[in-house]
Amino acid sequence: MRLPRKPPSPGAARLAAAHGLRVSGERPGLSAYARQLWGRRQFVAAFATARMNATYSTARLGQVWHLMTPLLNAAVYYLIFGVVLDTRQDTPQFIPYLVTGVFVWDFLSGALNSGTRAVSGNLGLVRALQFPRAALPLSTVVQLFQQLLVTMGALVLVLLAFGQPPRPSWLLALPALLLLAVFCAGCALVMARIGSRTPDVSQLMPFVLRTWMYASGVMWNISHTLQEHHAPQAVLLAFQWNPAALFIDLMRFALLDSFHAGRLPHHAWALAVGWALLAGVGGFVYFWKAEEEYGRG
Repeated sequence: MRLPRKPPSPGAARLAAAHGLRVSGERPGLSAYARQLWGRRQFVAAFATARMNATYSTARLGQVWHLMTPLLNAAVYYLIFGVVLDTRQDTPQFIPYLVTGVFVWDFLSGALNSGTRAVSGNLGLVRALQFPRAALPLSTVVQLFQQLLVTMGALVLVLLAFGQPPRPSWLLALPALLLLAVFCAGCALVMARIGSRTPDVSQLMPFVLRTWMYASGVMWNISHTLQEHHAPQAVLLAFQWNPAALFIDLMRFALLDSFHAGRLPHHAWALAVGWALLAGVGGFVYFWKAEEEYGRG
């Protein structure tokens, strides 16, 4: 149980103000906090790189697992959904379609999972040093984004191997990835605050993320399947406006010929910008409001 902080006596408060002293761990203003965080950008990048290098440091194949893990996931989904359930018949270029969805989803789900433990898993660092705590969840997103950029090279090879030639629309993958990164950063900040208060939420995240993955069209075609089952238009819109499905569709639209022909809703880019701003700005403010509480208790 957290005890309420005792307010300082008036005399002590006047003496502290006269000498420019402040309460330890006091939350700065939002703009000052953002400036402090920007000032720690090198720490965020270095911490992310160190975590990335340490992820598979004990494995014999080392960093190769950054590429192998999403590809193996895609192979499992292809076996179950493409071969056993035969959903590949409904989706042209099914393997590139599937691999693109898996790569984007792995980044998004990894950001939420890592963000949940970003503060609670680094309490020693939080209690020992004074720095903007938002650096911790943001460093996990930077780490995962670095991994995503590495795996994008493998995705390009998959596209070329299955007959998808490069085209100018591939450049649209860049703004799609940046919007996705902002969205993931905001989600990681939200989950970091929740996880710092309730560490057990990390045990629930695999179930939540698995449900979200199945609803996001990672391994099946949302529009075709729902229209085939005569789902109401409201249900179709709810699936299409799902942010995970939206960012996956933007990447598929940029990279795949079969997805390019009239399959992206006209509002998709505006909606992606809206989701990124809502999550990014809202998550940052939500995390900042509890800055004084991290590492206490």
